Amino acid sequence: MTSKAKRYMLIGADGRPYSRSTPGTLGGHRRNRLYGRLDCPSALRALAAGGYVRNRVFFAHEEDAVAAGYRPCAVCMPDAFRRWKDPSIRA
Repeated sequence: MTSKAKRYMLIGADGRPYSRSTPGTLGGHRRNRLYGRLDCPSALRALAAGGYVRNRVFFAHEEDAVAAGYRPCAVCMPDAFRRWKDPSIRA
């Protein structure tokens, strides 16, 4: 008997989906082009309401999300969001 390892669909830096054996570390919303932590209160509320699931995407790393054209979430990643909003702010 063979068992298939679970695969996860993530979005790469080029914006295209790819399969990986480990889950993503960040979640995002395809239509709004934003990403954030998997425990983001705002995303969890949206998921609970059922309106977010169809556009949910995942990223392995923050660099992939940024390269794919997504912005940080203002709720769960306020520092990254401020830097995105005002590039003159240094890390």
